[in-house]
Amino acid sequence: MPSPACEEAIAEALEHGNALLKVISANDVGLHDEESGRRQSHQAGFYLPRSVWKMYAPFGPVKGRKDKHFLKIRWQDGRVTDSCVTWYGEKSRSEYRLTRFGRDFPFLVDEQVGNLLVLVPHSHDEFSAFVLETDEDIEEVQSALGVSLLHTWAIFEKGAPRAETENECVERRFREFASPLKAFPSVESFSQAARAALLECIKALRRADADERLIRFVEGEYRLFQLVERQICQREIARVFRNVDDFLTTARSITNRRKSRAGRSLENHVSQILKDAGIPHSLRSRKIEGEPDIVIPSEEAYRDPSFPVERLTVLAVKTTCRDRWRQVLHEGRRVTKKHLFTLQRGISSAQLAAMRAADLELVVPRGLHTEFHERDRSSLTSLESFLAHVRPLLK
Repeated sequence: MPSPACEEAIAEALEHGNALLKVISANDVGLHDEESGRRQSHQAGFYLPRSVWKMYAPFGPVKGRKDKHFLKIRWQDGRVTDSCVTWYGEKSRSEYRLTRFGRDFPFLVDEQVGNLLVLVPHSHDEFSAFVLETDEDIEEVQSALGVSLLHTWAIFEKGAPRAETENECVERRFREFASPLKAFPSVESFSQAARAALLECIKALRRADADERLIRFVEGEYRLFQLVERQICQREIARVFRNVDDFLTTARSITNRRKSRAGRSLENHVSQILKDAGIPHSLRSRKIEGEPDIVIPSEEAYRDPSFPVERLTVLAVKTTCRDRWRQVLHEGRRVTKKHLFTLQRGISSAQLAAMRAADLELVVPRGLHTEFHERDRSSLTSLESFLAHVRPLLK
């Protein structure tokens, strides 16, 4: 049997024709400062999806502004709170939060993480709210309102259900990753976080081919890096520099970090694509001449003279290759035919001819083939085709 709170939430949503259903997250109840162990109180408060701001606020999301709207909320236990919807658009923040619930408020504590908040607007100034704890209640309210919590929130709007979009889901996951950071995490952490968010939020991506997944992973990680960079570097670039050298040193540090991350990021994602395809490999083989980026099936196999050379593959990974492809010829010399994976947007016919003459095959995601001259596209190999080429060599 559904609880009285669940039945009342359904009745009010149907009566007023609108409701926001949101799974309460750790980000809502307040993050913790890793150094001090104290709760970051400025983070506490229910995050509200900005794409439906008209449901709960009289102002839209304007960058560079911080706006507040005060309202009364009646909760399921009878208490009434004088709460506030705040739009945080300053610096690196870009979110709506529902805050101010008074002392001893029971619905914004750690134990509530995973429960479902049902927020029913009567007007912009008056709401009712319910927090549902049991699986039965959560299933019941979704069924009754005809909505589905595919991610962490959904909208019942004038009888028409509305779910979180894929892009909104990705942005939310990215913000959750970035919010507690005070220093740059490893490139591997960026790569893993970007892939996890994309695969969770974009269900069709799991069924996409290797070329599309690779492009989405790289683009997604870049967006995540930009978010973290703005958050962490904002204080650094806003300060008063001591002199010109101080300014140039800071600028160089930011630029070098960007370049270093880009190359490592691409290697990480190509490696993950190979893992997903069940293709064993070694990443960044430092004990092989030229230190190739990827050796298939392994560095150990390459260094074993008895292992058949025709079953070895050396794959270089370069974000661009106009000037760098020749260095690939000196990586893993035991393998004469080289493969180079790149995100290069187009290259001259003459350079492609020179690559072919050097027995180097260019591997480019299929979506980028149109960036090359039409007459040269047949000489390109897609990532899916490369995987198909490698698999028989492993048997």
